[in-house]
Amino acid sequence: MTTVEAAAPAAPGRATEPLTHATGWSAFKALLARDAYVLAHNLKEFLPRTLLQPFLLVFVFTYVLPKIGLGIGGSVTLPPAALHLMNPVQLAAYKATSTAAAAAYSESLIAGVIGSVILFQGIQAVALPLVQEFGYTREIEDRVLAPLPVELVAGEKIVAGALQCLLAALIVFPIAAIVPAAPIHLHITWWVLLTILPLACLMASTLGLTFGTIFDPRTVPMLFGVIVIPITFLGCIYYPWSKLSAIPWLKVVSLVNPLVYISEGFRAGLTNAPHMSLLAIYPVMLAFIAFLTWRGIAGFKKRVIA
Repeated sequence: MTTVEAAAPAAPGRATEPLTHATGWSAFKALLARDAYVLAHNLKEFLPRTLLQPFLLVFVFTYVLPKIGLGIGGSVTLPPAALHLMNPVQLAAYKATSTAAAAAYSESLIAGVIGSVILFQGIQAVALPLVQEFGYTREIEDRVLAPLPVELVAGEKIVAGALQCLLAALIVFPIAAIVPAAPIHLHITWWVLLTILPLACLMASTLGLTFGTIFDPRTVPMLFGVIVIPITFLGCIYYPWSKLSAIPWLKVVSLVNPLVYISEGFRAGLTNAPHMSLLAIYPVMLAFIAFLTWRGIAGFKKRVIA
């Protein structure tokens, strides 16, 4: 008679957990690698959408306007007749003052432009693809079949979007050195820049996840027309938040805009321009990231189950 020996039961929590963790980590990396592969093969779309908007902003405000003689950054442009009446010393002082004002404005604007690029990239890299995946492509069904909790599938979207935001910001930096008519000199505070940059990328990516779970293909135009455009124009891109003291109600209302803290954070890290206190910027950015992560993952799970 043949006897069959029963295999000894595996110790609970020993043999299965490492395998589960390893499988989940491999699946997470595979999803990231897939997104990186798609990005690498769509650079002809990624680069124009990343570079065009910041290039036009910097080109118009820091090159075209100074070249055509319009005052910028608080400088006063005098008519040619008045310039002819100045002696050489007065003319040199006027030109130096105008150049310094234009350079100061350009430095402040560059910080806002980088913030807007990161925000736009977070929406374009996370929200718009997610709207399509939940909509007509139904690609999300393939993603949630990965051996990962649904929360980590949403987390991979956040990480992939944040990495694209970081890449977009690094691509835009050379515009600051090439385009402005008046030479600008960024005053970099490295510890601020190196901490604000990842926080800004995470905030934009979590915002993209939240928008992607709220809107569907039919309401995407409303996303840009009703939400993204007001966020951009009132996000302290073109002016420091401190200058809004002349409009007290707007200064208070703008505090609910996440782009304000991104723009002010980059002003603190890149320039000597007036900026919001870092004691306010960091806690609010962390609070936004925590809230948007929670809201985005909750919305993602609800859309997947539905």
